[in-house]
Amino acid sequence: METSLVLPIVDISSPDKITTARLIRRACVEHGFFYVKNHGIPEELMEGVFRESKRFFNLPLEDKMVSLHRDFLGYTPLYAEKLDTSLTTIGDSKESFFLGSSEGVRGQCYPNQWPSENLLPSWRQTMECYYKNVMSVGRKLLGLVALALDLDEDFFIKIGALNDPAAVVRLIRYPGEVISSDVETYGASAHSDYGTVTLLLTDEVPGLQVCRDKSKQPRTWEDVPRLGGAFIVNIGDLMERWTNGLFRSTLHRVMPVGKERYSVAFFLVPNPDCNVECLKTCCSETSPARFPPILAGDYIKERFRITYAT
Repeated sequence: METSLVLPIVDISSPDKITTARLIRRACVEHGFFYVKNHGIPEELMEGVFRESKRFFNLPLEDKMVSLHRDFLGYTPLYAEKLDTSLTTIGDSKESFFLGSSEGVRGQCYPNQWPSENLLPSWRQTMECYYKNVMSVGRKLLGLVALALDLDEDFFIKIGALNDPAAVVRLIRYPGEVISSDVETYGASAHSDYGTVTLLLTDEVPGLQVCRDKSKQPRTWEDVPRLGGAFIVNIGDLMERWTNGLFRSTLHRVMPVGKERYSVAFFLVPNPDCNVECLKTCCSETSPARFPPILAGDYIKERFRITYAT
């Protein structure tokens, strides 16, 4: 493993929003990663999500395959995904489960693939409760990100980004074992996330690494340790586009360490019809827009198409 990265810690409960926003801005410019503490989600709920996640992944494969992903919601088996599409190796060594909102238009059009209540009676209730709680944290965080960009706190609400968003929770299990010494194995190969921000919970098993400068070769990887009770937050591609590259969508990966590992990621993806174009506070005559405008849904669909076509 590489050296450990010391990341800023943001207290999202602080009444001093301006100071908090400044800390977020610095973290997003310098790292693209930071911790969020005092977010208000009960520890019992977070523990419950991990407990129910383990119960699902410990089911026989045939039971898990009943919830096979449809419209990218549901179960994804081992090696079905390869995030770094430049690799010629097998897919990433992980299995996962995507779930979205059960409410709104998206909840009706794209229903979740819930496991059988006979097998996991508390599963759906736990996951729906967690989704609502983490979505609330995500909304609050985006308000602080807006302030960090010299915008009104409700900017992302005003432009429709949070109107029935395509946000999802992803439960992930990494088996941990290395296939062989001759094959390079990744739990999650190098990638950046697709949306605005990601809020990640992990167990105590290490493996997450970031590369702060994705343009340099060879890449330098640094470990991101877990901070108990806190989210690990990182910036996604759409936020990088919105900010003209000011806020970095940082490259990261998960390496096997010989132990089973669980994590829970929340990807705050905007409403698919939201137009993502360079913010006025992030461009000028001397720093013109680097990315053309694009609908959030079109960008996400293309990224998924490439990932699952390998």
